[in-house]
Amino acid sequence: MPNTSTDLIILDSQDNVATLCRTLKSGTKALADHGYVDLRQTVPGGHKVSLKPVASGGKLIKYGQIIGFAKTNIEPGEWVHTHNVELKEVSRDYNYCEKPSDLPKLECEQNTFSGYARPGGRVGTRNYLGVISSVNCSASVARYVADHFRFTDLKGNFPNVDGVVAFTHKGGCSYDPKHGHEVLQRVIAGMARHPNIGGYVLVGLGCEVNQVPSLVEKYELDLLKDGEQPPLFLTIQQTGGVRKTVESAVKAIEKMLPTVNDQKRTSQSVSKLTLAMNCGGSDANSGITANPALGIASDELVRQGAASVFGETTEIYGAEHLLTCRAITREVGEKLVSQVRWWEKHTAMFGSTIDNNPSPGNKEGGLTTIFEKSLGAVAKAGKAPLSAVYDYAEPIESRGLCFMDTPGNDPVSMTGLISGGCNVGVFTTGRGSVYGCKPSPCIKVATNTPMYNWMEEDMDINAGKILEGTESVADVGRRIYDKILAVAGGEKTKSEQVGMGDEEFAPWMLGPTL
Repeated sequence: MPNTSTDLIILDSQDNVATLCRTLKSGTKALADHGYVDLRQTVPGGHKVSLKPVASGGKLIKYGQIIGFAKTNIEPGEWVHTHNVELKEVSRDYNYCEKPSDLPKLECEQNTFSGYARPGGRVGTRNYLGVISSVNCSASVARYVADHFRFTDLKGNFPNVDGVVAFTHKGGCSYDPKHGHEVLQRVIAGMARHPNIGGYVLVGLGCEVNQVPSLVEKYELDLLKDGEQPPLFLTIQQTGGVRKTVESAVKAIEKMLPTVNDQKRTSQSVSKLTLAMNCGGSDANSGITANPALGIASDELVRQGAASVFGETTEIYGAEHLLTCRAITREVGEKLVSQVRWWEKHTAMFGSTIDNNPSPGNKEGGLTTIFEKSLGAVAKAGKAPLSAVYDYAEPIESRGLCFMDTPGNDPVSMTGLISGGCNVGVFTTGRGSVYGCKPSPCIKVATNTPMYNWMEEDMDINAGKILEGTESVADVGRRIYDKILAVAGGEKTKSEQVGMGDEEFAPWMLGPTL
């Protein structure tokens, strides 16, 4: 936990930079654990100052790790940011399968939640009906079907149904079948089988690359387990046009509603949870407050047999060596490294680099380089062993801490995690993301109190109390854990209360458009 009785936060004894708790003016004597630092400029809160002289080309250390290199000589008390920091290639020592840390028990009162038991042992935290488009050409039809139920008294007539959601996208045709096609099919199949979906209709156009019959055959969507709601597969061309397809889909949903409504919540083990973890709109406090606290909650879920999954490969870059040493097998660690190498090659094809990050908002919040951002991002992975590494939208079958290869783009990343089977999400943010991700509820954790107070209608938990010294990282971690179980059991998140989540479904589109 940072020492909040000081002005500066030093995260590791090897660090030669510190983070300001608040904005301080030039000439201020900023208090740190080891003494005072005279500020040479006015420095915004969340940004860094040098603790020691750093010669041009010298390493800048935060979290005990390299976050960049000095462009010029940097004096103690000098603002350290994009104007005087650059990145260079850094070799990483990938030590595989070192002995992982023991996971301490978090003092929690609850180890069950109220969920929907599904066939095959899956458990839902929500009970939606889905209208899934196979191609963008059927997106409007899917939307018309969902909108039909938006303007009816669905909750009054079917109180156990959370809604009818249209899952639409911009793909499905005119692309290389060897790349984006396979990924999109995994996403669609994952949503069709998602434990938070009680029934669904799949709608195509009829002539697209992503053919509905081949999708159904490949993923055996027509083979049902006992108790599963039979889906309906439609194409606009075969059904006879837009009106007839909408009418057929509406009738199918109406037929499903009573059976789906008959589903009741029952007591379920925490082990049935699969958590999606993401950070977006990050700031320098993300790696100090919200992400470490989420790591505490994640470790407790893992300790109780749940799965906790994080992604954003481009935002663990420069910190992946901290994960490979926790891999349960060498193969798991090597798969993670191979995904990082793929990204290096992929970005190079377009004249870009994997370290072309952080975003303008991240930088304004004090994050200077992708290494710094990544070191803060991996804090949400806690201390648990890395049990499995998945490709984008692969079904998540392992328990424990898992990683999924996703882009850093938040909607695309979360779509992959949810399609993989995550039935609840936690999203940390320092700048104020308002992300929602139907069909899974998404808990928002603010990294700092000013943003939480300003956007309280959208934030579920304030981790900024860690900076204020009123709560510890473990305290907030316990609150996140309790909130996960409460939300999994039906409590509405702030994003659900305002209706967020209908437009954020965004499958990763890979390969050329032909």
